[in-house]
Amino acid sequence: MNKLLTPWGAALDREHPLPEYPRPQMKRSSYVNLNGVWRYAITRESIRPLDWQGEIVVPFSPESILSGVERQLKSDEFLWYERSVTLPEGFNAGRVLLHFGAVDQIADVWWNGEAVAHHEGGYLPFSVDITQHLHDGANTLLLRVRDSLVNTPHAYGKQSYKRGGIWYTATSGIWQAVWLESVPEEHIRRLELTPDFDGRVLRWKAECSSPMSVHATVLMDGTVIAQSCFDGEGICRILPEYFHPWTPEDPFLYTVVFEAGRDRVESYFAMRKFGIAEYHGHSVFALNGKPYFHNGLLDQGYWSDGLYTAPDDEALIYDIQTAKRLGFNMLRKHIKIEPLRWYYHCDRLGMLVWQDLVSGGGRYDPLVVSTPLFTGIHLDDRLYPLFGRSDKRGREQYLSDLEQTVRHLYNSPCIALWVPFNEGWGQFDANSAADLLRSLDPTRLVDHASGWHDQGGGDVKSYHAYFKPLKLRGDRRRVLALTEFGGYSLPIEGHIHGKKFGYRMYDSAADWQKDYVKLYEEQVLPLIETEGLSATVYTELSDVEDELNGLLTFDRRVCKAEDRKLRPLNEKLKFM
Repeated sequence: MNKLLTPWGAALDREHPLPEYPRPQMKRSSYVNLNGVWRYAITRESIRPLDWQGEIVVPFSPESILSGVERQLKSDEFLWYERSVTLPEGFNAGRVLLHFGAVDQIADVWWNGEAVAHHEGGYLPFSVDITQHLHDGANTLLLRVRDSLVNTPHAYGKQSYKRGGIWYTATSGIWQAVWLESVPEEHIRRLELTPDFDGRVLRWKAECSSPMSVHATVLMDGTVIAQSCFDGEGICRILPEYFHPWTPEDPFLYTVVFEAGRDRVESYFAMRKFGIAEYHGHSVFALNGKPYFHNGLLDQGYWSDGLYTAPDDEALIYDIQTAKRLGFNMLRKHIKIEPLRWYYHCDRLGMLVWQDLVSGGGRYDPLVVSTPLFTGIHLDDRLYPLFGRSDKRGREQYLSDLEQTVRHLYNSPCIALWVPFNEGWGQFDANSAADLLRSLDPTRLVDHASGWHDQGGGDVKSYHAYFKPLKLRGDRRRVLALTEFGGYSLPIEGHIHGKKFGYRMYDSAADWQKDYVKLYEEQVLPLIETEGLSATVYTELSDVEDELNGLLTFDRRVCKAEDRKLRPLNEKLKFM
Protein backbone atom coordinates (compact mmCIF):
# COMPACT_ATOMS: atom_id res chain seq x y z
CA MET A 1 0.00 0.00 0.00
CA ASN A 2 1.37 3.40 -1.01
CA LYS A 3 1.91 6.10 1.61
CA LEU A 4 0.52 9.16 -0.09
CA LEU A 5 1.39 12.57 1.33
CA THR A 6 -0.54 15.69 0.40
CA PRO A 7 1.56 18.81 -0.39
CA TRP A 8 0.60 20.23 3.02
CA GLY A 9 1.33 17.02 4.89
CA ALA A 10 4.77 16.86 3.33
CA ALA A 11 5.49 20.30 4.79
CA LEU A 12 3.88 19.67 8.21
CA ASP A 13 5.23 21.57 11.21
CA ARG A 14 4.98 18.81 13.84
CA GLU A 15 5.34 21.26 16.71
CA HIS A 16 2.62 23.65 15.50
CA PRO A 17 0.08 21.86 13.30
CA LEU A 18 -3.21 23.60 12.53
CA PRO A 19 -2.47 26.68 14.68
CA GLU A 20 -5.45 28.77 13.48
CA TYR A 21 -8.22 29.82 15.88
CA PRO A 22 -10.57 26.80 15.84
CA ARG A 23 -13.94 28.54 16.35
CA PRO A 24 -14.45 31.54 14.02
CA GLN A 25 -18.15 31.81 14.92
CA MET A 26 -17.30 32.68 18.54
CA LYS A 27 -13.86 34.22 18.71
CA ARG A 28 -12.07 35.69 21.72
CA SER A 29 -8.63 37.24 22.07
CA SER A 30 -7.52 34.61 24.61
CA TYR A 31 -6.17 31.48 22.95
CA VAL A 32 -3.55 28.83 23.64
CA ASN A 33 -3.26 26.10 21.00
CA LEU A 34 -2.35 22.68 22.41
CA ASN A 35 -1.85 20.94 19.07
CA GLY A 36 1.60 19.46 18.56
CA VAL A 37 3.74 16.65 19.93
CA TRP A 38 2.28 14.72 22.90
CA ARG A 39 3.35 11.48 24.58
CA TYR A 40 1.23 8.41 23.89
CA ALA A 41 0.76 4.76 24.85
CA ILE A 42 -1.66 2.01 23.86
CA THR A 43 -2.53 -0.48 26.62
CA ARG A 44 -4.96 -3.26 27.51
CA GLU A 45 -5.37 -1.87 31.03
CA SER A 46 -7.48 1.08 32.12
CA ILE A 47 -4.84 2.42 34.54
CA ARG A 48 -2.31 5.07 33.57
CA PRO A 49 0.75 3.51 31.87
CA LEU A 50 4.10 3.62 33.64
CA ASP A 51 5.97 4.12 30.37
CA TRP A 52 5.17 6.01 27.19
CA GLN A 53 5.61 4.30 23.82
CA GLY A 54 6.54 7.38 21.85
CA GLU A 55 5.29 10.66 20.46
CA ILE A 56 2.05 11.43 18.64
CA VAL A 57 1.27 14.59 16.70
CA VAL A 58 -2.09 15.96 17.84
CA PRO A 59 -4.70 16.35 16.35
CA PHE A 60 -4.00 13.46 13.96
CA SER A 61 -5.45 10.06 14.85
CA PRO A 62 -2.93 7.28 15.59
CA GLU A 63 -4.03 5.46 12.43
CA SER A 64 -2.85 8.32 10.21
CA ILE A 65 0.58 8.93 8.67
CA LEU A 66 0.85 12.45 10.10
CA SER A 67 0.36 11.26 13.68
CA GLY A 68 3.72 9.48 13.49
CA VAL A 69 2.13 6.33 14.98
CA GLU A 70 0.28 4.52 12.14
CA ARG A 71 -1.38 2.01 14.43
CA GLN A 72 -5.02 0.92 14.49
CA LEU A 73 -6.57 1.20 17.94
CA LYS A 74 -8.55 -1.95 18.72
CA SER A 75 -11.86 -2.04 20.52
CA ASP A 76 -10.34 -3.70 23.61
CA GLU A 77 -7.45 -1.22 23.93
CA PHE A 78 -6.93 2.14 25.62
CA LEU A 79 -5.19 5.06 23.93
CA TRP A 80 -3.40 7.41 26.34
CA TYR A 81 -2.17 10.96 25.73
CA GLU A 82 -0.12 13.23 27.98
CA ARG A 83 1.54 16.62 27.71
CA SER A 84 2.73 19.49 29.91
CA VAL A 85 1.03 22.89 29.74
CA THR A 86 2.35 26.19 31.07
CA LEU A 87 -0.04 29.12 30.82
CA PRO A 88 1.24 32.47 29.52
CA GLU A 89 1.73 35.20 32.11
CA GLY A 90 -1.57 36.96 32.82
CA PHE A 91 -3.61 34.50 30.71
CA ASN A 92 -6.20 33.71 33.40
CA ALA A 93 -8.95 36.35 33.22
CA GLY A 94 -11.18 34.56 35.74
CA ARG A 95 -11.93 31.13 34.31
CA VAL A 96 -9.82 28.87 32.07
CA LEU A 97 -11.61 26.52 29.68
CA LEU A 98 -10.14 23.45 28.00
CA HIS A 99 -11.69 22.67 24.58
CA PHE A 100 -11.61 19.50 22.48
CA GLY A 101 -12.89 19.81 18.90
CA ALA A 102 -13.56 16.07 18.62
CA VAL A 103 -12.26 12.88 20.24
CA ASP A 104 -13.34 9.50 18.88
CA GLN A 105 -15.05 7.93 20.82
CA ILE A 106 -15.06 7.83 24.65
CA ALA A 107 -12.70 10.21 26.46
CA ASP A 108 -11.71 10.69 30.09
CA VAL A 109 -9.64 13.75 30.95
CA TRP A 110 -7.43 14.51 33.94
CA TRP A 111 -5.74 17.84 34.74
CA ASN A 112 -2.91 17.63 37.27
CA GLY A 113 -4.17 14.21 38.32
CA GLU A 114 -7.75 15.33 38.96
CA ALA A 115 -10.57 13.89 36.83
CA VAL A 116 -12.21 16.82 35.03
CA ALA A 117 -14.25 15.38 32.15
CA HIS A 118 -15.90 12.30 30.68
CA HIS A 119 -17.29 12.58 27.15
CA GLU A 120 -18.86 10.06 24.76
CA GLY A 121 -19.27 10.42 21.00
CA GLY A 122 -16.63 10.97 18.37
CA TYR A 123 -17.90 13.89 16.28
CA LEU A 124 -18.91 16.76 18.54
CA PRO A 125 -16.87 19.18 20.69
CA PHE A 126 -16.74 19.32 24.47
CA SER A 127 -15.26 21.73 26.97
CA VAL A 128 -14.41 21.76 30.68
CA ASP A 129 -13.61 24.48 33.21
CA ILE A 130 -10.21 23.61 34.70
CA THR A 131 -9.70 26.80 36.74
CA GLN A 132 -9.69 25.19 40.17
CA HIS A 133 -7.16 22.56 39.05
CA LEU A 134 -4.51 24.94 37.71
CA HIS A 135 -0.98 25.09 39.13
CA ASP A 136 1.68 27.73 38.71
CA GLY A 137 4.30 26.66 36.19
CA ALA A 138 3.92 23.31 34.43
CA ASN A 139 0.55 21.53 34.45
CA THR A 140 -0.12 17.98 33.27
CA LEU A 141 -2.94 17.11 30.87
CA LEU A 142 -3.80 13.40 30.61
CA LEU A 143 -6.36 11.80 28.31
CA ARG A 144 -7.63 8.21 28.02
CA VAL A 145 -9.61 7.11 24.97
CA ARG A 146 -11.59 4.01 24.04
CA ASP A 147 -13.10 3.49 20.60
CA SER A 148 -15.26 0.70 19.22
CA LEU A 149 -17.23 0.07 16.07
CA VAL A 150 -18.84 -3.03 17.58
CA ASN A 151 -21.93 -3.05 19.83
CA THR A 152 -21.77 0.70 20.36
CA PRO A 153 -24.68 3.15 20.59
CA HIS A 154 -22.43 5.84 19.11
CA ALA A 155 -22.15 7.06 15.53
CA TYR A 156 -19.21 5.81 13.48
CA GLY A 157 -20.00 6.82 9.90
CA LYS A 158 -17.98 5.05 7.20
CA GLN A 159 -15.23 3.82 9.51
CA SER A 160 -14.39 0.12 9.38
CA TYR A 161 -11.81 -2.23 10.88
CA LYS A 162 -11.80 -3.98 7.48
CA ARG A 163 -11.49 -1.13 5.03
CA GLY A 164 -12.23 -1.55 1.36
CA GLY A 165 -14.63 -0.23 -1.28
CA ILE A 166 -16.86 2.42 0.29
CA TRP A 167 -15.67 1.68 3.85
CA TYR A 168 -12.57 3.39 5.16
CA THR A 169 -9.87 3.12 7.81
CA ALA A 170 -11.29 3.57 11.29
CA THR A 171 -9.90 6.58 13.16
CA SER A 172 -9.53 6.97 16.92
CA GLY A 173 -8.64 9.49 19.56
CA ILE A 174 -8.10 13.21 19.12
CA TRP A 175 -8.79 14.33 15.55
CA GLN A 176 -9.70 18.00 15.94
CA ALA A 177 -7.92 20.87 17.69
CA VAL A 178 -7.26 20.99 21.43
CA TRP A 179 -7.02 24.48 22.92
CA LEU A 180 -7.40 26.73 25.95
CA GLU A 181 -9.17 30.04 26.34
CA SER A 182 -9.72 32.30 29.31
CA VAL A 183 -12.99 34.08 30.05
CA PRO A 184 -14.21 36.40 32.81
CA GLU A 185 -16.16 34.88 35.71
CA GLU A 186 -19.37 36.06 34.02
CA HIS A 187 -19.26 35.32 30.31
CA ILE A 188 -21.13 34.31 27.16
CA ARG A 189 -21.36 30.53 26.72
CA ARG A 190 -23.14 30.20 23.38
CA LEU A 191 -24.56 32.30 20.56
CA GLU A 192 -27.51 31.59 18.30
CA LEU A 193 -27.71 33.81 15.21
CA THR A 194 -30.77 33.72 12.96
CA PRO A 195 -30.91 35.96 9.88
CA ASP A 196 -34.46 37.08 9.08
CA PHE A 197 -34.07 37.79 5.38
CA ASP A 198 -37.59 39.06 4.75
CA GLY A 199 -37.64 41.17 7.90
CA ARG A 200 -34.06 42.39 7.28
CA VAL A 201 -33.01 41.79 10.86
CA LEU A 202 -30.57 39.58 12.73
CA ARG A 203 -32.28 37.74 15.57
CA TRP A 204 -29.80 36.69 18.24
CA LYS A 205 -29.65 34.81 21.51
CA ALA A 206 -26.74 34.69 23.93
CA GLU A 207 -26.56 32.00 26.60
CA CYS A 208 -24.53 33.37 29.53
CA SER A 209 -23.02 31.93 32.69
CA SER A 210 -25.46 34.10 34.67
CA PRO A 211 -28.21 36.60 33.76
CA MET A 212 -26.45 39.49 32.01
CA SER A 213 -27.15 42.42 29.75
CA VAL A 214 -25.65 41.68 26.32
CA HIS A 215 -24.74 44.36 23.78
CA ALA A 216 -24.61 43.46 20.07
CA THR A 217 -22.88 45.57 17.40
CA VAL A 218 -23.12 44.78 13.68
CA LEU A 219 -20.36 45.99 11.40
CA MET A 220 -20.20 46.16 7.60
CA ASP A 221 -16.68 46.53 6.24
CA GLY A 222 -15.62 47.96 9.61
CA THR A 223 -18.48 50.48 9.89
CA VAL A 224 -21.07 50.14 12.68
CA ILE A 225 -24.49 49.75 11.03
CA ALA A 226 -26.69 48.35 13.85
CA GLN A 227 -26.69 47.89 17.62
CA SER A 228 -28.96 46.40 20.28
CA CYS A 229 -28.81 45.65 23.99
CA PHE A 230 -31.02 43.08 25.71
CA ASP A 231 -30.94 40.46 28.46
CA GLY A 232 -29.96 37.38 26.52
CA GLU A 233 -31.67 37.90 23.17
CA GLY A 234 -32.56 40.63 20.77
CA ILE A 235 -32.62 41.91 17.19
CA CYS A 236 -30.36 44.07 15.04
CA ARG A 237 -32.17 45.77 12.19
CA ILE A 238 -30.29 46.13 8.90
CA LEU A 239 -31.25 49.34 7.10
CA PRO A 240 -31.93 49.05 3.34
CA GLU A 241 -28.69 50.79 2.35
CA TYR A 242 -26.70 48.17 4.29
CA PHE A 243 -28.70 45.11 3.23
CA HIS A 244 -26.38 42.78 1.30
CA PRO A 245 -27.71 39.26 0.53
CA TRP A 246 -25.37 36.26 0.66
CA THR A 247 -25.09 33.94 -2.35
CA PRO A 248 -22.36 31.57 -3.55
CA GLU A 249 -21.61 34.13 -6.25
CA ASP A 250 -21.43 36.99 -3.72
CA PRO A 251 -20.70 35.53 -0.25
CA PHE A 252 -20.94 38.70 1.84
CA LEU A 253 -20.52 38.32 5.61
CA TYR A 254 -21.35 40.83 8.32
CA THR A 255 -19.26 41.04 11.50
CA VAL A 256 -21.12 41.06 14.82
CA VAL A 257 -19.54 41.71 18.22
CA PHE A 258 -21.20 40.74 21.52
CA GLU A 259 -20.17 42.30 24.83
CA ALA A 260 -21.39 41.21 28.25
CA GLY A 261 -19.64 42.66 31.28
CA ARG A 262 -15.92 42.21 30.62
CA ASP A 263 -16.48 39.49 28.02
CA ARG A 264 -16.15 40.26 24.31
CA VAL A 265 -16.94 37.75 21.54
CA GLU A 266 -16.64 38.31 17.79
CA SER A 267 -18.77 36.41 15.29
CA TYR A 268 -20.30 36.81 11.84
CA PHE A 269 -23.51 36.13 9.95
CA ALA A 270 -25.00 36.37 6.48
CA MET A 271 -28.37 37.56 5.21
CA ARG A 272 -29.75 34.62 3.26
CA LYS A 273 -32.89 32.51 3.10
CA PHE A 274 -33.34 28.88 2.03
CA GLY A 275 -36.73 27.68 0.84
CA ILE A 276 -38.83 26.23 -1.97
CA ALA A 277 -40.20 28.05 -5.02
CA GLU A 278 -42.19 27.08 -8.12
CA TYR A 279 -40.55 26.63 -11.52
CA HIS A 280 -42.64 25.55 -14.52
CA GLY A 281 -45.09 23.82 -12.21
CA HIS A 282 -42.41 22.05 -10.17
CA SER A 283 -41.24 22.61 -6.59
CA VAL A 284 -37.58 23.61 -6.68
CA PHE A 285 -34.92 24.88 -4.28
CA ALA A 286 -34.90 28.63 -3.67
CA LEU A 287 -32.23 30.97 -2.38
CA ASN A 288 -33.34 34.37 -1.12
CA GLY A 289 -36.80 33.77 -2.59
CA LYS A 290 -35.69 32.85 -6.14
CA PRO A 291 -35.26 29.43 -7.81
CA TYR A 292 -31.67 28.29 -7.39
CA PHE A 293 -30.05 25.08 -8.65
CA HIS A 294 -27.77 23.24 -6.19
CA ASN A 295 -24.92 21.83 -8.29
CA GLY A 296 -22.79 19.77 -5.95
CA LEU A 297 -20.20 17.15 -5.20
CA LEU A 298 -20.12 14.44 -2.55
CA ASP A 299 -17.37 15.42 -0.08
CA GLN A 300 -16.26 12.78 2.42
CA GLY A 301 -13.51 14.80 4.08
CA TYR A 302 -10.80 12.10 4.08
CA TRP A 303 -7.11 12.83 3.52
CA SER A 304 -4.36 10.45 2.42
CA ASP A 305 -2.04 11.48 5.24
CA GLY A 306 -4.36 12.83 7.96
CA LEU A 307 -7.40 10.58 7.38
CA TYR A 308 -10.23 12.43 9.22
CA THR A 309 -8.00 15.47 9.80
CA ALA A 310 -6.89 17.85 7.07
CA PRO A 311 -3.11 18.38 7.17
CA ASP A 312 -3.44 22.17 7.07
CA ASP A 313 -6.02 24.95 6.94
CA GLU A 314 -4.91 25.67 3.38
CA ALA A 315 -5.87 22.10 2.46
CA LEU A 316 -9.47 22.77 3.50
CA ILE A 317 -9.44 25.94 1.42
CA TYR A 318 -7.98 24.10 -1.58
CA ASP A 319 -10.85 21.59 -1.74
CA ILE A 320 -13.51 24.31 -1.58
CA GLN A 321 -11.77 26.60 -4.06
CA THR A 322 -11.19 23.74 -6.51
CA ALA A 323 -14.89 22.84 -6.45
CA LYS A 324 -15.78 26.50 -7.08
CA ARG A 325 -13.20 26.82 -9.86
CA LEU A 326 -14.75 23.86 -11.64
CA GLY A 327 -18.17 25.53 -11.41
CA PHE A 328 -19.86 23.77 -8.48
CA ASN A 329 -21.80 25.73 -5.87
CA MET A 330 -22.53 23.01 -3.29
CA LEU A 331 -20.77 20.28 -1.31
CA ARG A 332 -22.64 17.48 0.40
CA LYS A 333 -20.61 16.79 3.56
CA HIS A 334 -21.02 13.05 3.65
CA ILE A 335 -21.52 11.36 7.02
CA LYS A 336 -18.96 13.48 8.82
CA ILE A 337 -18.87 16.70 10.85
CA GLU A 338 -15.94 18.91 9.98
CA PRO A 339 -14.01 21.34 12.19
CA LEU A 340 -15.72 24.73 12.32
CA ARG A 341 -13.01 26.28 10.17
CA TRP A 342 -14.21 24.24 7.18
CA TYR A 343 -17.69 25.75 7.46
CA TYR A 344 -16.16 29.20 7.93
CA HIS A 345 -14.28 28.84 4.65
CA CYS A 346 -17.50 27.72 2.90
CA ASP A 347 -19.24 30.77 4.40
CA ARG A 348 -16.64 33.27 3.21
CA LEU A 349 -15.79 31.63 -0.14
CA GLY A 350 -19.41 30.99 -1.11
CA MET A 351 -20.19 27.27 -1.02
CA LEU A 352 -23.56 25.80 -0.11
CA VAL A 353 -23.38 22.80 2.22
CA TRP A 354 -25.70 19.85 2.63
CA GLN A 355 -24.87 18.43 6.04
CA ASP A 356 -25.26 14.70 6.65
CA LEU A 357 -25.72 13.44 10.17
CA VAL A 358 -23.31 10.68 11.11
CA SER A 359 -24.72 7.17 10.83
CA GLY A 360 -24.57 4.41 13.41
CA GLY A 361 -26.48 1.32 14.47
CA GLY A 362 -25.79 -2.37 14.11
CA ARG A 363 -24.52 -4.30 11.12
CA TYR A 364 -26.17 -3.24 7.85
CA ASP A 365 -27.66 -6.03 5.75
CA PRO A 366 -26.72 -5.23 2.11
CA LEU A 367 -29.86 -6.95 0.82
CA VAL A 368 -32.09 -4.79 3.00
CA VAL A 369 -30.22 -1.53 2.43
CA SER A 370 -30.15 -1.92 -1.36
CA THR A 371 -33.71 -3.26 -1.80
CA PRO A 372 -35.01 -0.06 -3.48
CA LEU A 373 -32.09 -0.04 -5.91
CA PHE A 374 -33.00 -3.41 -7.42
CA THR A 375 -36.73 -3.77 -6.72
CA GLY A 376 -38.10 -0.26 -6.31
CA ILE A 377 -39.58 -1.30 -2.96
CA HIS A 378 -39.06 1.12 -0.06
CA LEU A 379 -39.22 -0.60 3.31
CA ASP A 380 -40.93 0.87 6.36
CA ASP A 381 -38.12 2.19 8.58
CA ARG A 382 -40.14 1.50 11.72
CA LEU A 383 -39.01 -2.12 11.26
CA TYR A 384 -35.97 -1.48 13.43
CA PRO A 385 -34.25 -4.91 13.17
CA LEU A 386 -34.11 -4.70 9.37
CA PHE A 387 -32.12 -1.45 9.57
CA GLY A 388 -29.78 -2.49 12.39
CA ARG A 389 -31.65 -0.31 14.89
CA SER A 390 -32.96 -2.80 17.46
CA ASP A 391 -30.95 -1.13 20.22
CA LYS A 392 -33.15 1.51 21.88
CA ARG A 393 -30.10 3.11 23.49
CA GLY A 394 -28.54 3.60 20.04
CA ARG A 395 -31.71 5.23 18.68
CA GLU A 396 -31.85 7.59 21.64
CA GLN A 397 -28.18 8.44 21.23
CA TYR A 398 -28.73 9.25 17.56
CA LEU A 399 -31.50 11.71 18.38
CA SER A 400 -29.33 13.32 21.05
CA ASP A 401 -26.49 13.63 18.52
CA LEU A 402 -28.91 15.14 16.00
CA GLU A 403 -29.92 17.88 18.42
CA GLN A 404 -26.32 18.60 19.41
CA THR A 405 -25.22 18.72 15.76
CA VAL A 406 -27.85 21.32 14.93
CA ARG A 407 -26.83 23.43 17.94
CA HIS A 408 -23.18 23.10 17.00
CA LEU A 409 -23.54 24.12 13.34
CA TYR A 410 -26.59 26.38 13.50
CA ASN A 411 -24.66 29.64 12.99
CA SER A 412 -22.95 28.55 9.75
CA PRO A 413 -24.64 30.48 6.92
CA CYS A 414 -23.51 28.00 4.25
CA ILE A 415 -25.58 25.06 5.53
CA ALA A 416 -28.70 24.85 3.38
CA LEU A 417 -30.05 21.38 4.15
CA TRP A 418 -29.87 18.56 6.70
CA VAL A 419 -29.57 14.89 5.70
CA PRO A 420 -30.45 12.66 8.69
CA PHE A 421 -30.10 9.29 6.90
CA ASN A 422 -28.25 7.90 3.89
CA GLU A 423 -29.18 4.75 1.93
CA GLY A 424 -30.86 3.10 4.89
CA TRP A 425 -27.68 2.99 7.01
CA GLY A 426 -28.98 2.96 10.56
CA GLN A 427 -32.20 4.59 9.37
CA PHE A 428 -35.25 4.67 11.63
CA ASP A 429 -38.32 6.89 11.97
CA ALA A 430 -37.02 9.20 9.23
CA ASN A 431 -40.24 11.24 9.12
CA SER A 432 -39.99 11.90 12.84
CA ALA A 433 -36.32 12.83 12.44
CA ALA A 434 -37.28 15.32 9.72
CA ASP A 435 -39.95 16.84 11.97
CA LEU A 436 -37.45 17.10 14.81
CA LEU A 437 -34.95 18.84 12.55
CA ARG A 438 -37.62 21.32 11.43
CA SER A 439 -38.52 22.08 15.03
CA LEU A 440 -34.89 22.66 15.96
CA ASP A 441 -34.05 24.61 12.80
CA PRO A 442 -36.94 25.94 10.70
CA THR A 443 -34.50 28.00 8.59
CA ARG A 444 -33.20 25.02 6.56
CA LEU A 445 -34.61 22.19 4.44
CA VAL A 446 -34.44 18.42 5.08
CA ASP A 447 -33.70 15.41 2.86
CA HIS A 448 -35.16 12.83 5.24
CA ALA A 449 -33.79 9.69 3.54
CA SER A 450 -31.11 10.26 0.96
CA GLY A 451 -31.28 7.85 -1.94
CA TRP A 452 -33.31 4.87 -0.78
CA HIS A 453 -36.12 3.84 1.57
CA ASP A 454 -38.18 6.98 0.98
CA GLN A 455 -40.83 7.38 3.69
CA GLY A 456 -42.62 10.20 1.87
CA GLY A 457 -41.44 12.93 4.25
CA GLY A 458 -39.02 15.80 4.28
CA ASP A 459 -38.67 18.45 1.57
CA VAL A 460 -36.83 16.34 -1.01
CA LYS A 461 -37.60 13.38 -3.27
CA SER A 462 -34.10 11.97 -3.25
CA TYR A 463 -32.53 9.58 -5.77
CA HIS A 464 -29.19 7.76 -5.95
CA ALA A 465 -28.26 6.32 -9.34
CA TYR A 466 -25.02 4.60 -10.32
CA PHE A 467 -25.82 1.57 -12.49
CA LYS A 468 -28.81 2.54 -14.64
CA PRO A 469 -29.73 5.43 -16.96
CA LEU A 470 -31.41 8.28 -15.12
CA LYS A 471 -35.20 8.03 -15.17
CA LEU A 472 -36.40 10.31 -12.40
CA ARG A 473 -39.89 11.51 -11.68
CA GLY A 474 -40.77 14.35 -9.36
CA ASP A 475 -43.85 14.19 -7.17
CA ARG A 476 -44.49 17.96 -7.47
CA ARG A 477 -44.99 18.17 -3.70
CA ARG A 478 -41.32 17.79 -2.84
CA VAL A 479 -38.16 19.01 -4.53
CA LEU A 480 -36.62 16.49 -6.95
CA ALA A 481 -32.90 15.94 -6.32
CA LEU A 482 -30.28 13.55 -7.69
CA THR A 483 -28.41 13.21 -4.42
CA GLU A 484 -25.72 10.73 -5.54
CA PHE A 485 -24.73 9.63 -9.04
CA GLY A 486 -21.79 9.19 -11.36
CA GLY A 487 -18.90 7.54 -9.60
CA TYR A 488 -16.82 7.39 -12.78
CA SER A 489 -13.38 6.21 -11.70
CA LEU A 490 -10.04 7.17 -13.19
CA PRO A 491 -6.91 5.69 -11.54
CA ILE A 492 -3.85 7.97 -11.68
CA GLU A 493 -0.68 5.93 -11.32
CA GLY A 494 1.50 7.05 -8.44
CA HIS A 495 -1.53 8.44 -6.61
CA ILE A 496 -3.36 5.20 -5.77
CA HIS A 497 -3.62 4.17 -2.12
CA GLY A 498 -4.41 0.46 -2.39
CA LYS A 499 -6.82 -1.63 -4.43
CA LYS A 500 -8.84 -0.05 -7.22
CA PHE A 501 -12.56 0.39 -6.58
CA GLY A 502 -15.17 2.36 -8.50
CA TYR A 503 -18.63 2.17 -10.02
CA ARG A 504 -17.31 2.48 -13.58
CA MET A 505 -13.58 2.21 -14.24
CA TYR A 506 -11.64 4.01 -16.99
CA ASP A 507 -8.10 3.67 -18.28
CA SER A 508 -8.16 6.81 -20.41
CA ALA A 509 -8.55 10.35 -19.03
CA ALA A 510 -10.04 11.44 -22.37
CA ASP A 511 -12.70 8.71 -22.28
CA TRP A 512 -13.42 9.39 -18.59
CA GLN A 513 -14.03 13.10 -19.20
CA LYS A 514 -15.98 12.50 -22.43
CA ASP A 515 -18.40 10.16 -20.67
CA TYR A 516 -18.66 12.54 -17.70
CA VAL A 517 -19.77 15.36 -20.03
CA LYS A 518 -22.09 13.00 -21.93
CA LEU A 519 -23.76 11.92 -18.67
CA TYR A 520 -24.66 15.50 -17.82
CA GLU A 521 -25.64 16.62 -21.30
CA GLU A 522 -27.76 13.62 -22.25
CA GLN A 523 -29.27 12.55 -18.92
CA VAL A 524 -29.02 15.30 -16.29
CA LEU A 525 -29.66 18.59 -18.06
CA PRO A 526 -32.96 17.54 -19.73
CA LEU A 527 -34.42 16.68 -16.32
CA ILE A 528 -34.29 20.32 -15.22
CA GLU A 529 -36.99 21.30 -17.71
CA THR A 530 -39.00 18.08 -17.88
CA GLU A 531 -39.09 17.12 -14.19
CA GLY A 532 -37.92 20.22 -12.34
CA LEU A 533 -34.67 18.58 -11.18
CA SER A 534 -33.34 20.97 -8.57
CA ALA A 535 -30.03 19.51 -7.37
CA THR A 536 -27.25 17.14 -8.35
CA VAL A 537 -24.56 15.57 -6.18
CA TYR A 538 -21.84 13.94 -8.28
CA THR A 539 -19.72 11.25 -6.61
CA GLU A 540 -17.24 12.71 -5.74
CA LEU A 541 -14.81 15.50 -4.89
CA SER A 542 -11.75 13.34 -4.17
CA ASP A 543 -10.64 9.73 -4.19
CA VAL A 544 -10.87 8.04 -0.78
CA GLU A 545 -8.46 5.18 -0.11
CA ASP A 546 -9.41 2.39 -2.61
CA GLU A 547 -12.32 4.42 -3.99
CA LEU A 548 -11.22 6.23 -7.18
CA ASN A 549 -14.37 8.18 -8.05
CA GLY A 550 -12.88 11.60 -7.27
CA LEU A 551 -12.24 14.61 -9.45
CA LEU A 552 -9.11 14.93 -7.29
CA THR A 553 -6.68 12.21 -6.30
CA PHE A 554 -6.62 11.15 -2.64
CA ASP A 555 -3.38 13.10 -2.06
CA ARG A 556 -4.87 16.20 -3.77
CA ARG A 557 -1.85 16.43 -6.11
CA VAL A 558 -3.77 15.84 -9.36
CA CYS A 559 -7.06 17.31 -10.58
CA LYS A 560 -8.37 14.83 -13.14
CA ALA A 561 -10.94 17.22 -14.61
CA GLU A 562 -10.22 20.05 -17.02
CA ASP A 563 -11.64 23.46 -16.11
CA ARG A 564 -12.36 24.23 -19.75
CA LYS A 565 -14.68 21.22 -19.98
CA LEU A 566 -16.40 21.21 -16.60
CA ARG A 567 -16.98 24.90 -16.00
CA PRO A 568 -19.02 25.55 -19.19
CA LEU A 569 -20.99 22.38 -18.45
CA ASN A 570 -21.72 23.45 -14.87
CA GLU A 571 -22.86 26.87 -16.02
CA LYS A 572 -25.77 25.13 -17.77
CA LEU A 573 -27.07 23.65 -14.52
CA LYS A 574 -29.40 26.45 -13.50
CA PHE A 575 -32.98 27.63 -13.81
CA MET A 576 -33.41 29.93 -16.78
